[in-house]
Amino acid sequence: MTRRLVADLTRALDRRRVHDGDGHRARYRRDASNMEGATSVVCLPETTDEVAACVRIANEHGVPFVARGSGTGLAGGAVPLGDSVVISLTRMTDIVSVDELNRRAWVQPGVLNLDLSDQLAHLGVHFAPDPSSQQTCSIGGNVANNSGGPHCLAEGVTNAHILGVTVVLPDGTVTVLGGDEPEPAGYDLRGVFVGSEGMLGITTEVCVKLTQNYPAVRTMLMDFATVADGAATVSSIIADGMVPAAIEMMDRLCLEAVEAYIHAGLPVHSAAALLIEVVGLPNDLEAQVARIVEIAGEHAVSSVRVAQDEAERALLWKGRKSAFGAIANIQPDYYLHDTVVPRSQLPAVLEQIYEIADRHRLQVLNVFHAGDGNLHPLLVYDARVPGTVERVHEAGREIVQASVDAGGVLTGEHGIGLEKRDYMGLMFSEVDLAAQNALRCAFDPDMRSNPGKVLPNPATCGEINHVHVPEGAWI
Repeated sequence: MTRRLVADLTRALDRRRVHDGDGHRARYRRDASNMEGATSVVCLPETTDEVAACVRIANEHGVPFVARGSGTGLAGGAVPLGDSVVISLTRMTDIVSVDELNRRAWVQPGVLNLDLSDQLAHLGVHFAPDPSSQQTCSIGGNVANNSGGPHCLAEGVTNAHILGVTVVLPDGTVTVLGGDEPEPAGYDLRGVFVGSEGMLGITTEVCVKLTQNYPAVRTMLMDFATVADGAATVSSIIADGMVPAAIEMMDRLCLEAVEAYIHAGLPVHSAAALLIEVVGLPNDLEAQVARIVEIAGEHAVSSVRVAQDEAERALLWKGRKSAFGAIANIQPDYYLHDTVVPRSQLPAVLEQIYEIADRHRLQVLNVFHAGDGNLHPLLVYDARVPGTVERVHEAGREIVQASVDAGGVLTGEHGIGLEKRDYMGLMFSEVDLAAQNALRCAFDPDMRSNPGKVLPNPATCGEINHVHVPEGAWI
């Protein structure tokens, strides 16, 4: 069957873009998570028609398929299960059109996040969502996971910046959800599709909203003797009525790792540091900076550093966005979690995270989007030590539970994927999950598009149609 599948895919593309050798398949078994699966064949289409052909061929052979971008996902969303066909979109890297007047552009899904902003910089615009992996993550992956980033505190996550998507549906047909019109007719299926993690089809073109570059920017680094003081400062800034462009926090272990990597003069002897950025008109920024410094002083800030030029600002941001790479100086492996808690609960949950790590004899770095409570506990370890991986996963489970117990949610921007699939019951009832699965089945009744992700042990679509919904339940 695999030989026939490969032969049909080769006729649709060409032999150079269809790979079934052991070496090629091994490269696509996993994404940036610590999970892996198996694929029977990898294909690399370059157009919407070619993606549609690959999907139709997979359907004809009764084989599931998984779309893949840059492979930077951390929740196992691009891990192929059941020898799925991997449809890699890395060759689809064109900026198809740019509407300067209305500030939007149609792009292919393989365009890298940072490349999009760099290529349009001469127009004075940028793509606002900026994940820490923006140098390597693709727009298609951002759409799949509804990705965030440091500057999404004020600007919003990916969904707020996507106007339309061209989609190959799971049966191989092509449609456009949303689009150029200010208010497209019908249901907001664009909003349904963004963040659906590949279960509703494959994105082949994206209409992105472009944001005007800020006239002025001020970036501050301030450090604290305790993590609680730093976290309390975050809540006080927002409570004061200000919403900075970004508020990021790094704890001591993270500061030490990053400083050893980039030598930016970070406050390595402090318990925590906040990286805060405000944007707007020049005259207004000085007042914002002064008020934020005043609030930090109320919470025993140790020192405040304001970037004096663009080079210093870029160095501070390099420190924040290099954190995950810098931890290689501490341990060879890491497990990065992604949960969200109310800002008021940051001090309490961070204290629990440190306690959980200590109890499991693990080191933890905390580097996260403090402004919206999006935590990223980074458990660092050596997988070669027997029993360590088991302790890491148990600690991770407890961190997720602590976040949900504090009134938080399972994920802020990494997605559910495989990683948190079996935790969905912590947040959703059986009726909730049945409703989500019913929506999935409306797009993919055969459940072949990225199967096994997000929904725990989903029933077949035929069974979903007979799920009893209690009277008064909303779906």
